[in-house]
Amino acid sequence: MDEHAPSARAEKLRSAIESILLVATEPVSPSELASATGASRAEIRDAIVSLRSTLTGGIRLQEHEGRLQLTTAPENVAAVQRFMGAVRPAPLSRGALETLAVVAYRQPVTRSEIEEQRGVDSDRALRTLVTRELVHEVGRRSGPGRPVEYGTTSYFLEYFGLQSLRELPSPQPELLTIDASSLGFRNAKSGQDEA
Repeated sequence: MDEHAPSARAEKLRSAIESILLVATEPVSPSELASATGASRAEIRDAIVSLRSTLTGGIRLQEHEGRLQLTTAPENVAAVQRFMGAVRPAPLSRGALETLAVVAYRQPVTRSEIEEQRGVDSDRALRTLVTRELVHEVGRRSGPGRPVEYGTTSYFLEYFGLQSLRELPSPQPELLTIDASSLGFRNAKSGQDEA
């Protein structure tokens, strides 16, 4: 018998987790999975690792902010959209993509920090990203005015075919201190942003 083969209990737990994630209407936390299955957090963690390695077809296990959900494999999105009759959304503008990149790599981040990074007003681009559910409010910063902090959503991961934020490409060391001019973005003198 293969010593690395999962036990019958581990396979049953993995199967139960897969079923729960299939019927869940929202991402599920490991503690919710533990509560539903009666398994320990360590068993849940091991089952998640096992499930992730077995889902190599049209379904992927996505993790965002510690919550899990099953999603369509990114290579199948167009076929699923056609089946569902979905209209493909318009591509994001350069301004929206620049804003999204700042949020993804610097989250949680405030609008003023985004604008400082990009060198232009980012209100319209940020509203577009919130409307498209790629970015959402994650809290409020302490301090004057208590500005809203933004972060990416689980749909952001799905949109870009990522299973977790750990799959974001690593920025080059010189980009860790990025600003609008070092990235070749527009500067404040060029006017308003476009979404």
